[in-house]
Amino acid sequence: MSDPALRTLPSVDAVLRDPRVSVLPRTVALHTTRHVLAARRAALRSGAPVTGDVVEVVVTRTNRLMAGLRPVFNATGVALHTNLGRAPWSPEAVDAAAAVARGCELELELDTGQRGARGAVVTDLLAIVCEAEAALVVNNCAAAVLLALTALAHGKQVVVSRGELVEIGGGFRVPDVIASGGAKLVEVGTTNRTRIADFERAIDPETAILLRVHRSNFRVSGFVEETPRAELVALGRARGLLVVEDAGSGSLDGTGDEPSIRQACREGVDVVAFSGDKLLGGPQCGCLVGRADVIERLRRHPFYRALRVDKVTLAALGATLALHASGRPTALDATMSASVGEVAARGNTLAGALIGLGVPVRVEPSLGFVGGGSLPDQAFPTTIVVIDSPRPDALAEALRQGNPAIVARIVNDHLVLDARTLRDEDVAIVARGVADALGRVYLTSQATGK
Repeated sequence: MSDPALRTLPSVDAVLRDPRVSVLPRTVALHTTRHVLAARRAALRSGAPVTGDVVEVVVTRTNRLMAGLRPVFNATGVALHTNLGRAPWSPEAVDAAAAVARGCELELELDTGQRGARGAVVTDLLAIVCEAEAALVVNNCAAAVLLALTALAHGKQVVVSRGELVEIGGGFRVPDVIASGGAKLVEVGTTNRTRIADFERAIDPETAILLRVHRSNFRVSGFVEETPRAELVALGRARGLLVVEDAGSGSLDGTGDEPSIRQACREGVDVVAFSGDKLLGGPQCGCLVGRADVIERLRRHPFYRALRVDKVTLAALGATLALHASGRPTALDATMSASVGEVAARGNTLAGALIGLGVPVRVEPSLGFVGGGSLPDQAFPTTIVVIDSPRPDALAEALRQGNPAIVARIVNDHLVLDARTLRDEDVAIVARGVADALGRVYLTSQATGK
């Protein structure tokens, strides 16, 4: 592209002087303007198409930066949607987080005025709910496993079944975590069969941990054999070794084939790590429960300070644990336990609201999944509202960029809204958002001829 085309671009100063930009925070607008103009110059030089007014693009992107994280209505049917923040918080957790935002008894004992353990009231409740001696909270399950391996096996060997050397989302690989913790991986057994004798033969003076890992987001079936947890614990006790279990999503009492955290503690596992948000339905965090002396070793390790969570997460977790302790459902429980009839009624209400706004739809039964690596082969019945749009991708984009933002999914070239992950009080808002998005898609198609 010739220099004359580049000279059609406005200068940085000209953009900043525009009345639409001058009212915005200057530092942010300046940063955005430089990036927008650099992208335009690169596009022009490469011959790529360039559309949209520079100033409007700068205004939109600056306002987007200033707005921070935007709330989203989850109409995907995936309850634990990683890209949407995973578990929806219960109202009690939201209120608890807001209440402590200005300050709380994070590391202070109010009775004595002395410094106390960080969030002790929450970790004590976590231990009670899990039927463990003690507990600790870090920022996610990967951090929990990393802390345990680093604090308990640095420079030593960790023995694990080959069938459990898994990779989960985000490239998290068990062998890499073991290496990051400064430990040496010792693989035993085969991909499909590992017996207690395999662990026994691998133990030597350098062994520190016998590791058990839940496969989380995939299953192995057929000619398989796993070492029972009780046998692994007995071997660890006999040989003076620690047994650590990465339960991944897990469940308190064993849902589907998710490992039971309480049963692991009853059977004597020294440390169990699991994902607090996936299991408990609260804020994202990693939980470590088990023997009091071992948990204390983790608390005193320097890594813990780097991995610990803040007051807001602890407050939300505490409120979520209180729901479990009192037998009340969390928001995630309500989403997953809603009956087929309840979800169908919500879908029909949403369809009626859309039809009332002039949007033609149809209602169909469907299947959904928990998401987040939990119960990967267990589908749940749900109800979807299908929108017949000639441009489903454009409609999905308009929904994401709307106010409020709505995230749906596309199935067989149709945009669908899943009623299971919406609340009754969301229906009217989502219906208006869909109608508005359809209007914007229509206007765009009229203007561009597409």
